Formats: sequence, C-alpha cells, structure tokens
Amino acid sequence: MAYTAPASFTTRPTLTGTFGMSASTHWLATATAQAVLERGGNAFDASVAAAFVLHVVEPHLNGPGGDLVAIFQPADATAPTVLMGQGPAPAGATIAHYRDEGLDLVPGAGGLAAAVPGAVDAWLLLLRDHGTWELADVLAYAIGYARDGHPLVAGAAATIARVAELFRDDWTTSAELWMPDGQPPAAGQVMRNPAYAAVLDGLVHASCTVRDDGPVGRAARIDAARREWKTGIVAHEASAFLARPHRHSDGGAHAGVITADDFAGFDAGYEPAVTREFRGRTIAKAGAWTQGPALLQTLGLLEPLADDLLDPSQEAGAHTILEAQKLAYADRDGWFGDDDVDLDALLSAEYLDARRSLITETASAQFRPGSLPGRTAFRPPLRTTYDAPALGTGEPTVAPAQPRVSSSGETRGDTCHLDVIDRWGNIVSATPSGGWLQSSPAIPALGFCLGTRLQMTWLEPGHPSSLAPGRRPRTTLTPTLVLRDGVPEFAIGSPGGDQQDQWQLLALLRIIVGGYSPQQAIDAPALHTTSLPESFWPRTWTPAGAVVENRLGDALIEGLERRGHVVTRAGDWALGRVSAVGRDAATGVVWGAANPRGLQGYAAGR
Repeated sequence: MAYTAPASFTTRPTLTGTFGMSASTHWLATATAQAVLERGGNAFDASVAAAFVLHVVEPHLNGPGGDLVAIFQPADATAPTVLMGQGPAPAGATIAHYRDEGLDLVPGAGGLAAAVPGAVDAWLLLLRDHGTWELADVLAYAIGYARDGHPLVAGAAATIARVAELFRDDWTTSAELWMPDGQPPAAGQVMRNPAYAAVLDGLVHASCTVRDDGPVGRAARIDAARREWKTGIVAHEASAFLARPHRHSDGGAHAGVITADDFAGFDAGYEPAVTREFRGRTIAKAGAWTQGPALLQTLGLLEPLADDLLDPSQEAGAHTILEAQKLAYADRDGWFGDDDVDLDALLSAEYLDARRSLITETASAQFRPGSLPGRTAFRPPLRTTYDAPALGTGEPTVAPAQPRVSSSGETRGDTCHLDVIDRWGNIVSATPSGGWLQSSPAIPALGFCLGTRLQMTWLEPGHPSSLAPGRRPRTTLTPTLVLRDGVPEFAIGSPGGDQQDQWQLLALLRIIVGGYSPQQAIDAPALHTTSLPESFWPRTWTPAGAVVENRLGDALIEGLERRGHVVTRAGDWALGRVSAVGRDAATGVVWGAANPRGLQGYAAGR
C-alpha cells in the first residue's frame, strides 16, 4: 500500500526564510532566540539566551537545578558534537545508603533524587566556546523576566494547583515562592522570581572581575561565572538546604546527600555523536548514557521494510512501529547506561536482523532484551503497579485522560526543547530538563530547586544503570541532528520522557519516507508504546500498552486492539511536543516548525 498522504490542513505553515529560524516549547524563548539572531548573535548565543528564559517561563518543565543534552554542529565543522550537561550521582549517593533509608527505588521527588546540576555549566561552556556575546547580554533576557515578571502559562498554573497541598503542608518554601498570596496563581498571572534574578546577576558580576576586552578575556569572564556557579552561593545554599530532612515521593522524610564538593567537581563537556544511516540520511544522537541510540536501533529495525510498514497512519505500520520500539527499548533498559556499552554490536546488521525476526502480526506483552556473547542483559523489576504515595514525581508525558499532576501530587509533566539555525549555518538542537518546581523544596536564597534525575537509576547493583557515585543516570533527554551528504539538514526534538524519541521517530518517518513537510509531520496524529519500564518513579509498565491520538481513526485503533495491543485513547491533539529547524543546502532556505498541542510551542524566523 502507498504511504498515507499528508493532510492538506496544517495548524500553521512551515516557516521559511533565509536569515535564521528558532523553535521551542514556549513562545518567549523562541522570541528571545530570534531577537539575539536579529542583533547579530549566532545560533549558540541565541540558544543559551533562550535556555535561561525557559528556566523562568517554564519552571514546571525545567530549571537551573536540572540538566540538558544538546547536539550541534558549527558551520565550519565536519561532524556533529554532543553537549553533555548531565551531572552524575553525588559522592554520597550509594545503593547501601538508599537501602538503609528503607527505599527500594530512588524517590521521584526530594533531595535524594538530585544529581549534580549540569545545565547551567553546559550552557556557559557552549557560550564560551561557540558563542560571540558577552554573558551579561545573553542573560539579560532571563534576568528581565525573572525580576520584572512574565505571564504564567496554564500548564505551570495547573501544576502548582495540584501540588498546592504538598507545598502548604511540607514544602513551605515552595509555597512561599509559587503561591505568594497563599493560593495557587491563575494562568496569566504575572509571576516574578527575584531570587533567581539575583543568582544570574551574581554570575554576571563574577564575570566582570576579568577586564581583558579581547576574546581571551571573554572566555575568562565566562569561566569566572562557571566557577561562581559551582563554588559560590548556589552550591552552598543548595547542599545545606537539602541536608535537612524533607518529604520525598515515598512519603518519608529524608535528607539529601549532595554536597558543595559535588557541585565543584562537575564539568560539562563535549562528546562525539553516535550516528546511523537511514534512507539517505545520517541520524546523529548522544551516546548510551541517554536513550538516544534506541532511536537508531528502531530505525535500523524498520529500514529494510516496505514503506507502508513505516507509516504510523496505517494499522500494519502502527503495529510494526510499536513492536520495533518495544525491542529497542528493552535493549535500552537491558544494556544502556554510563558504562562501556557495546553499541557496535547493538546496532550491527546481524543483531538487528535477529531482533527484527521477533516482530509478528500480534502484539508482544513480553520484556525481550537481546543477547550479546558472554553477557547478560539487565532485567529490571517489572511492576504494573506500585503501592506508595506519589508526591511531586516524574517527567514522562502520559495520556491526558490521566492528569499530568494528580491531586495527591504525583506529577507526570513534560520537559523543554529548543532548536536554532542561523544564517551562517550553525545549528543547535537542545533538550533542557529537570529541576521542575515540583522536584524538591524550593531553596529560598536561589529561587529554584534541584532536579530528580537519579530516579532513573536502579538500586539493584552491578548494571550500567545502577546507582553509583560519580555515574551519570541514563537520561531520557535525546535531541536529534539529521545530516544529508555530511551537511546538517535539520535539528529536531521533543519533550516527553520515554516518549521523546518515539514521537521524533514518527516525524522522521513521515518526513524522510512519506515526504511530509516538517509541519505536516508534526501535526500528524501520534502514538507511542508504554510496554516498557518507565524511566521515572514508580517505574511501572503496561505490557502491550499503547497510547494513541483519536485522529488515527477507529478502524486503525480497533485493528491494534485486535492484534493484542492494550490501547489508551488520549484525545485528538494530545501526544507529541516536536519542534524542528532546518536548511536546504541547495537553496540556502531555512525553515522552522513547531508543535501546536498545548498552545505553547512556536517557531519564528525570517
């Protein structure tokens, strides 16, 4: 059968121009990035400015106490590079300590779940090495929104409302910051965060101690700000505050283990990308300390199949995509982590051929990681339910039929994403996350809380994703860069926890195989599997589970159910947060596209 044709209607056009394009999950960040481009900044200046704005205007989705993964390619480079902004587990974060606290999972909320914050140092590193602007100019946008205020988006207002009881009863510093009038703020209410504005001012002031006006001085100024972040008020206030016992997602009170020395010992860095060819493109991802290589494996499983089996809008294609993803994510959970992961074997043609043969006409309800010679894949605890109170946890997007934040405080939020390309051909795809306002109690002197990325580690020892001091948790953050003939064609990414690459996969298939325009691909109806152990507390799974947008149609959805998929209908416009920017190498035309769901993401450019 032919690939399903794209709908003639799109929620907005694929923007085109010749100057530059920005896209993100919040219009203020997109506008900030574009403003920097208009003032002569490059894509790196623009990305960093937009990222700090996201800390302020999407506090329920990311924060300065969180982390990031980005993939970028400067115009004069021959290959993409990964920006590594994922901090490791603190020195005191041992399995024995957490077990002694009576835990069988790392909590989903509270200071025990905090990895060393990595996002701010990573952004400053990128600005130092590839940007052109001074730090004060880049941070001015975020400082302005934090000090002078911004209208609170509906999602943030809803998150605060649903954790209001937790804030009032236990996390009183969070109530003081996010409920200054004693009640949850309404959507559109102007919110200010002077404490965070002061933190950013402190970074600028630290940078001003260097007087050299040349490029050496600029780099030294940014390094001075990095030192201030890692050794100054942030490190000392955060570690001292979280050392006081406070309520965690298990319902118990625990003290955090992160120290000022943990802050001082972390440096963001660069890594080579992992790549795989697919239908004439090169897909570039971060390494196996992220879930990124699972997307490459899924593409490898699908590549030799007929086009209709790569079409999410046909029953056979939707089924095949779901089954391929189950196999890839079983390998993610069985093999991935901050360790020596044999990606050459996991992405080899022979291995993928053997894995592809497991796909049948019916839905699998099994957890099936593959085998490697002389090694045994980790089999995580497989729970369909977990009996514990849920307070402020999570990241992954689930079916909107379930509230993203329950009345008891259980949070199923999103994260953020931004893409920027400039007129010189520099391109950035970045997924900042963590440090959600519902992650742990707000630190009064700082105006933010620390993240909860350690919930992605296991308390079963001896595996690449086990909790260990100094080891990075295997993150879900997974931006993508697509190249054609060695030249970047587009940057793409999405929030969504375990769904990030699942939703990106659909867009990639529709663009590369189906010939859709970027906006057509982003608008098209989505689906994803939940037949995997969730990366976030309480780490349950739904065997054979699938979540679909109703727009896929009754015939397709009922066909999936006949094949054995346990289907949840999520609504018409519910799944996916994809944005993208790109450039046509033949014409020099740049383009941008963004997700309409949630009425928050926008692209801009000219």
